[in-house]
Amino acid sequence: MKQAILDRIKALGGDISQVKGKSLQEDLMAITFNTVLYQRPEDTAWAKADEQEPICGLAEYIDKHQELINIDRKVFYDKMIADYYVITKEGRGQMFWTATPFTPYKEGTDDYEEWSSDFLREEEVDLTEIISATGLKQPEMMELFYSYSFPDQFYICIDDPNQDNPTLFGTDHEVFFREVTNEGSLEEFMQKFMTPQELINIVNKAFEDMFK
Repeated sequence: MKQAILDRIKALGGDISQVKGKSLQEDLMAITFNTVLYQRPEDTAWAKADEQEPICGLAEYIDKHQELINIDRKVFYDKMIADYYVITKEGRGQMFWTATPFTPYKEGTDDYEEWSSDFLREEEVDLTEIISATGLKQPEMMELFYSYSFPDQFYICIDDPNQDNPTLFGTDHEVFFREVTNEGSLEEFMQKFMTPQELINIVNKAFEDMFK
């Protein structure tokens, strides 16, 4: 796996200390997160990135802490990061790192027992995006992230031809592998997340723009 990906994972709060460089699967499973991940806002047809909340509900959170912001903005930022970059089930638009193997084609595994009857029937799954990007028709996969939004699960293929920077695929529990999206390379995807400092920079810029 590319060092740039590992560096980004570390910046986002991941522990890469147990990564040994033996294989893509082993390296990914060796990584742990004691925090959640937030994707930064992107320009859309209805709103520019800087017009959107970087995290769902953050505007209300800021309103509740206006007094602290006026007294000591740094203390507020420390509190904001401590309150948001923590594993919680409350839906805030966050994503979770899971790094869990998914093996619907591998006989003898629990996934095979549960899912092979679906994955071995073409009418039940559509792997067109996966085959197009990797050439793999019956891949061993790994779920890297899950979220509460659509798509809510993200996978890579363990035998992706690009072991340094595999392609990430998204699907959703409502259309599980009947609809699959190509989310780009893992390196590109990791860049979509905000580090705590990047979130602070976004919020601070919004404050500065308010007082221009």
